[in-house]
Amino acid sequence: MDRLLVKNIGVLATPEGRSAKGGKAQGEIRTLRNAWVRIEGGLITGLGSGEPEGTENARILDAGGRLATPGLVDAHTHLVFGGWRQNELALKLRGTPYLDILAQGGGILSTVRATRAASEKELEDKARLALDEMLAFGTTTCEAKSGYGLDKETELHQLRVIRALDGSHPIDLVPTFLGAHALSEEYKNDRQGYIRLLCGDIIPAIAAEGLASFCDVFCETGVFTAEESRTILEAGKAHGLLPKIHADEIDPIGGSRLAGEIGAVSAEHLIVCPPEGIAAMAAGGTAACLLPATSFYLGAAYAPAREMVSAGVPVALATDFNPGSCPCLNMQLVMSLGCLKYRLTPEEVLSAVTLNAAAAIKRAESVGSLEPGKLGDLVIWDGPDLNYICYRLGSNLAHTVIKKGVPYGKE
Repeated sequence: MDRLLVKNIGVLATPEGRSAKGGKAQGEIRTLRNAWVRIEGGLITGLGSGEPEGTENARILDAGGRLATPGLVDAHTHLVFGGWRQNELALKLRGTPYLDILAQGGGILSTVRATRAASEKELEDKARLALDEMLAFGTTTCEAKSGYGLDKETELHQLRVIRALDGSHPIDLVPTFLGAHALSEEYKNDRQGYIRLLCGDIIPAIAAEGLASFCDVFCETGVFTAEESRTILEAGKAHGLLPKIHADEIDPIGGSRLAGEIGAVSAEHLIVCPPEGIAAMAAGGTAACLLPATSFYLGAAYAPAREMVSAGVPVALATDFNPGSCPCLNMQLVMSLGCLKYRLTPEEVLSAVTLNAAAAIKRAESVGSLEPGKLGDLVIWDGPDLNYICYRLGSNLAHTVIKKGVPYGKE
């Protein structure tokens, strides 16, 4: 059995547990100085301070007194898509609202056309390059949504690409079906027809192939109403797909309340989430997956993260990597924005990008903290402590990324 011993860790910082942490607990981090971690067969089998244990026949990795944390978990991405949308930059600079861009045939619909035109191999090759970059920044687990097909064939293509990459790339991928990302052009005058297609045909086909863990909906003005979202998410639940929801990004039309009512695993975006939505999520056990790089890129407001923490809602942070509203896959930037724009502490941010993010994709049993029995996913940072990582802006401070006991990077 392969054995890796990471020694001479200056500071090891990690949340603990196998479920999301809300309220005060979100900021409670275990720290060890002069620490070591032992990984065998891809799993953590020991860690502690001082003289390492179980060094026999182990490959030794000297952390050089650097900070170590769990591998980062990106809990919200739109990884697989055709084309880019750099042509929309000028529109954004002129202040054109996103919904107006969408109404002009841009936005999601332009990416849908590019994705439909791409082969599965082309989509896979492009997404693999993005994953390589994510890994270099410290991401070791990543959620990936479909939603740029809006028809049965292309939605299945996207999810099959995610499955193929999960089996061939070091980063673990968690698939989400987001066929309810927009109305397709074919159904722009037949909302109920498209919802019937989703619920009666595409969702059962996805479930039959085991292609997704979650069903997501873009609940927003001009896209899907709260009641339409409920119908789609309930259909997903009936076929074993756990509910997620894009909610309260532009207008508070009831998505966050719906998330709590149906027990969604996570509600995402939440830029304009009202107090009643926060209360509903707290009551329903729903995590808030916030996307500060999207607010930054769009010049939009920032979600009320501090109010959510105060209400006991577990807060996760993610990139929202996509070709339109956030072409960013750097979780380190997200960590800095979490401090600067949400006013979260570095300890709260660490929980948000590790354990809480893992819980938001139902992976907290296996990743998100450095504890025996969990996967050997670590980041060794070019920095002395957690404050330094959140304080620095724009540099890649990941020195070595370890995935299931395999080191990548500068080592």
